[in-house]
Amino acid sequence: MTSPHRHCTQSPVPANRHHPATQALSIIPPSHPPSSNAALAPGIRINSRISLLSLVDWSLMAMAVGVSWTLCAPALRISSSLLTVGGNAGANSMPGIRSKVGVRCQASEKDDVIVTRRDVFVGVAASTVAAGVWTSFPGSQEAQAADLIQRQQRGIFLTSLKNKLREEIAANPEIIPDLLRLALNDALTYDKESKTGGANGSVRAELSRPENEGLEKAINFLENIKNSTDDAAVTKGGPISWADLIHIAAQSAVKRTFIQSAVRKCGGDQKKGEQLYTAYGSTGQWSQFDKLLGRAGASEADPEGRVPVWGTASTTEIKERFAKLGIKPRQIAVLSAFLGPDQAATEAKLAADPEFAPWVKKYIDSRETISQTDYEVDLITAFTKLSVLGQTINYEAYSFKPKGTIRF
Repeated sequence: MTSPHRHCTQSPVPANRHHPATQALSIIPPSHPPSSNAALAPGIRINSRISLLSLVDWSLMAMAVGVSWTLCAPALRISSSLLTVGGNAGANSMPGIRSKVGVRCQASEKDDVIVTRRDVFVGVAASTVAAGVWTSFPGSQEAQAADLIQRQQRGIFLTSLKNKLREEIAANPEIIPDLLRLALNDALTYDKESKTGGANGSVRAELSRPENEGLEKAINFLENIKNSTDDAAVTKGGPISWADLIHIAAQSAVKRTFIQSAVRKCGGDQKKGEQLYTAYGSTGQWSQFDKLLGRAGASEADPEGRVPVWGTASTTEIKERFAKLGIKPRQIAVLSAFLGPDQAATEAKLAADPEFAPWVKKYIDSRETISQTDYEVDLITAFTKLSVLGQTINYEAYSFKPKGTIRF
């Protein structure tokens, strides 16, 4: 008996990266949120008949046509026996075919499904035309250019700030523990129920509280950097918010500890240590943190009683406070350097608790490896989460309207 025939129609389903039949070659859009306010000043002209971004759009579409043909041409005749309901590939699935959509089969009178070259080109051409029509709308090139300009401006601003912080922290390494505790205590004023507090720079107005004892030095250290940054950026996107400054300074402090760990593993040779960190370190893991530039600063102190005094708090108190923010013992253990000036003493305290003990050991062991990957990656992830508690990021912060004609 002839088995029922099936007519196969495509329907979007989530791609499974572990399954060869549902993997995809895709062009992923940028994660940067679209700009809501074009950065081009009135009267500024895009001095080109075809913008750079349009050329990139069309180049990517041309590549898509070529890739689609390369993938589909060798096997344009696909038997329905290779497909199952819902898009799950059978045992005889063809490894050469990749698709981001699943295939759902319905009854049909044909034995085989024939995918012709015309079908391939019609689908690709439709997508290409749609993209071309969008980029030809009045103002679309200007909007794309404005977004590109904003990203460049923010990148320049951030790079300049990081350079200042790196130089000052290298000259004053004793400030690192205070910068870490300053950022932690600033963020941990966040309350999930009332949606108040958080990583907003309010710690400057909370220095008299017992948990912030001794942090005046860190504020004074950052005050000088803020003044020089604001002076340089008076007409170019400044001033910087205290919220951004405190948490980017902590990022720079963390990076310094990573680099100095590499230096120690190179026998104290600074140059070789920096080369080791560049080759094997976690520099690329900071990309998400860097995108979060644009934290709003608070104008007054956050409510008291939300941040423990880390030196005297029990491990139970520490766990309970972090748990209210959805942070578990593993993330607390990797943040041990933020909890006090002596990381080894803090880890010894945490290790006495059975919930912390395995994680403390994991990160101590990781720091003994050349790349200390587990420690660095997990620390960056946990700190990135802390650094935006209670925040809504302004992705246009530190951008400004340029003057003159923009040429591409």
